[in-house]
Amino acid sequence: MEYRDTTVSRLGACTIDTPLHIPQFIADDERVIVDVEYNKVARAFAQNGSALSFENAGPRKKLFFDPSSTTAAIVTCGGLSPGLNNVIKSLVTELYQQYGVKKIFGIPYGYEGLNPAFGHTFVELTPESVDDIHKKGGSILGSSRGKQDIKVMVDTLVAHNISILFTIGGDGTLHGAQEMHEEIQRRGLRISIAGIPKTIDNDINFVDRTFGFSTAVSLAEMAIQSAHTEAVGARNGIGLVKVMGRDSGFIAAYTALASNVANYVLIREVPFSLDGEKGLLSHLHQRLLKKGHAVILVAEGAGQEFFEQSGEKDASGNIKYGDIGLYLRDRIKDYFAKIKFHTNLKYIDPSYIIRSMPASADDAVFCIMLAQNAVHGAMSGRSGFLVGRWNNYYTFIPIPIAIAARKTIPPDGYLWSIVREATGQPEFTS
Repeated sequence: MEYRDTTVSRLGACTIDTPLHIPQFIADDERVIVDVEYNKVARAFAQNGSALSFENAGPRKKLFFDPSSTTAAIVTCGGLSPGLNNVIKSLVTELYQQYGVKKIFGIPYGYEGLNPAFGHTFVELTPESVDDIHKKGGSILGSSRGKQDIKVMVDTLVAHNISILFTIGGDGTLHGAQEMHEEIQRRGLRISIAGIPKTIDNDINFVDRTFGFSTAVSLAEMAIQSAHTEAVGARNGIGLVKVMGRDSGFIAAYTALASNVANYVLIREVPFSLDGEKGLLSHLHQRLLKKGHAVILVAEGAGQEFFEQSGEKDASGNIKYGDIGLYLRDRIKDYFAKIKFHTNLKYIDPSYIIRSMPASADDAVFCIMLAQNAVHGAMSGRSGFLVGRWNNYYTFIPIPIAIAARKTIPPDGYLWSIVREATGQPEFTS
């Protein structure tokens, strides 16, 4: 494990007694070891006298911010994800009812809301105004993609006397949060930037999982079960399902395992060939001859080697990918048409249905935990951090560590080997 600085930035000394009346607080020196394998921990202590660790999240006895004079703001950025409203409600509830922070604003439409040029108006949030939002999908604040001028956004925070900004989003959102944190440091301001990682792709580094992922898997599992039903109900039926996962195939992998009906799983991290004796199309043909049906689950970022890359980017700065779902659908149809072999293919893309649904029970609980710990961290003066869960502990993580790389599925790792065993699929080579 590469050693990195896991120190979370602090705005200053904590001198204010917390208003929380709870049986246990977290001391500032409590840490969570990153890699818990015994041999690696022993080796790290032998070589360095310590092992890589994160701050244990949770409530502190002393605060940096005085709740009576603190103003908090919440912004949701990027694509929609189940659980956004759960996090918003939990942040408001924890700030208002537990800490006594009475000034809480919602920033409309992502980082656009911090740029006065768009004309958006901050929304006052209270426990009453967010009372039932957790039952709804999407975000009551709206969202947007794309960068805004960092200096302008910090100017807006200053103009509204914001003490704490909670940024809810994925990799792009966290990059923006880190840039704001750095600008705030340059100006010597006392503003905390706290991140809550949101992406159904589950691709944030050093975070066990992001909220929305569990819901996404549950809903995608329903889609693939439908595809399986369609496939077995037709002669030489093929169910083809595309799920989200640009650069990380976690939704596809976990959905395959949860459903246990997928015969082929295709993800960005594992290249595959369509043609030749050992290609997917040939193997699919042989399976249909033997079993009479097949189910294919593909992540949106898989197979990009089949497309010419224009280099064009979306509003978030991501390279625009070719539509692998439609490409596979057409290639499969063409292949079997040429060999005059009858098939019945059903193509399902549930992506936007999944994104816009309310959180599952598991994610709803997870959102509350993340939100409460984000408030604990911010009120104690931590900044430039995100709250995550690692080895079943909630942790404070410096944003630069989380955005240094995307979390992906190692092709030679344990998870992918489990998927391969469950599906029985071979490596597809030319």
